[in-house]
Amino acid sequence: MLRGMRCPIVLSAALLALLPTALVAQTAPPAAAPTPAGIVNVTVTTGMGPIVIAIDREHAPITAANFLKYVDQKRLDGVNFYRAVKIQDNYGFIQFGTQNDPKRTLPPIAHEPTSKTGLSHVDGAISMAMDKPGTAAGDFFVIVGDMKPMDATATDPGYAVFGKVVSGMDLVHRIMEAPTSPTRGVGVMKGQMLEPVIKVISVRRSPTTPVTAPAPIATPAPKP
Repeated sequence: MLRGMRCPIVLSAALLALLPTALVAQTAPPAAAPTPAGIVNVTVTTGMGPIVIAIDREHAPITAANFLKYVDQKRLDGVNFYRAVKIQDNYGFIQFGTQNDPKRTLPPIAHEPTSKTGLSHVDGAISMAMDKPGTAAGDFFVIVGDMKPMDATATDPGYAVFGKVVSGMDLVHRIMEAPTSPTRGVGVMKGQMLEPVIKVISVRRSPTTPVTAPAPIATPAPKP
């Protein structure tokens, strides 16, 4: 079993043209930090907005490769966030994926325990849904709050973490708070099925940020 935005100030092109070149150069925002080696950013675009997840190919190569196959083959386009488990405020998880649809689901993969990867079920972690080791395929869940009891131990294989949300945790919280059906779901999942479901429009690799030298700050030309 698995257990309000601020609007930035935007200057128009006409206003920018009135500013001195030096001032524009000095106040330009810094370049975004490059994506670390071994990390692939993936954007899950939902009907409620985007969630960006850093997929860790270095520490969880098997599980990360499996997820990226679903991404690259567009098998997750049109699936749903269909389950939300709120244990208490700021603590629980949400689940999405193929729901064993044979037209979407790839063969199951070998279990990659956290005791091997060194990853953990911390706030924002993404992990594999499964019945038992070796059955994980096309369903995934995102953690809200630290759930380290889901990590592997000497007697429990746990679940397989393979990345972490880097943008959009506010949306993850909103999905966890979304209404669920009191009757849908089987066994422990009864009462945990979202109604309505949250549609996943697309899942794509996000552009990586190249490492580039910062542009020099312009200085005013000397007065004649």
